[in-house]
Amino acid sequence: MTYEPVYTRTPRNAFVPSPVFVGIVAIFAVSGVMTWTRFGNIGIDAFLFVISGWLVSLCLHEYAHAVSAYLSGDLTVAERGYLRLNPLKYTHPVLSIVLPVIVVILGGIGLPGGAVWVDHRYIRSKVKDSLISASGPLTNVVLAVLLAVPFLIGLGPDLSTIRTEPHLEFWAALALLVFFQVTASVLNFMPIPGLDGGSVIAPWLSPAYQRVWTMFAPYGFLLLFALLWQTPVGTWFYTVVDAVAGWLNVPSWLYAYGYEIMRFWSS
Repeated sequence: MTYEPVYTRTPRNAFVPSPVFVGIVAIFAVSGVMTWTRFGNIGIDAFLFVISGWLVSLCLHEYAHAVSAYLSGDLTVAERGYLRLNPLKYTHPVLSIVLPVIVVILGGIGLPGGAVWVDHRYIRSKVKDSLISASGPLTNVVLAVLLAVPFLIGLGPDLSTIRTEPHLEFWAALALLVFFQVTASVLNFMPIPGLDGGSVIAPWLSPAYQRVWTMFAPYGFLLLFALLWQTPVGTWFYTVVDAVAGWLNVPSWLYAYGYEIMRFWSS
C-alpha cells in the first residue's frame, strides 16, 4: 500500500520570530555597541558580540533550509516551528547550536550544524531537494558579504592605522564573524555525507548509492575532522578561506586578533 502524506495547516504565527531569537539579536546589538565603545571588559564584550552573532547566523542558516522546504511543498516545517527562528525547536540542538559554538570557541572555525528535519516525501523534484540543502550555505555566503561591506568600502583599519584606530577591537571581532561565515560556507559545500554539500548531490545518486550515502551520513562530522586535521585538505581549506576573506578585503591578521580578543580567558 502506498503512503500518501497529509498536508497540514500552517499555524498563524508560523513566520513570527520567536522571543529566543529576538533576545539573541538584542544581545548581538548591545554587545556590538559595548565593543565599539570599549565598555567594561573588552574581552567579554567581544566574546558576547561574536558568539551572539554566530548564533544569529546559525538560526538564519537553518531558517533558510526550512523556508526552502516550505516553498518546495513540505508544510510540516511550519508545524514543527522551524520558521520561527527558534534554535530550541531544532531536531538536534546540540549538533546545530551547542557543538558549533564550542568549535568556534576552541577551534576557531565555523562548524556547520544540521537540525531542520525535512519530510522529503513532499519534495517532488531533485532540483528543489538540492536547493533546500544549498540554501543554508548560500545564506552563510550572503551573511559573509553583508558583514564584509564595511571592509569593502574601506572603513576597516589597516596596518598603517592600527595604532591610532579607536575601535580596533570592534573591527577585529567583526572580521572574525566574516571569517566564521566564510569557513561555514566552504565547509558546508564540501561533498561529504551528512553535510549540506553532500545533501546537495545525494538526490542525483542512484538508489543504491543513496542508501550507502545515508548510511555514512551520521559519521560525516568525524570524516570532516579527520580531513581537516589529519590530511592536506586542512591546509587547502585555510588557503581557500584566507583567499576568500582577502577578496572581501578582510585581512587575516585582523580576524586572528579578533579570535585572540574573544578568547579573553587565555590571555
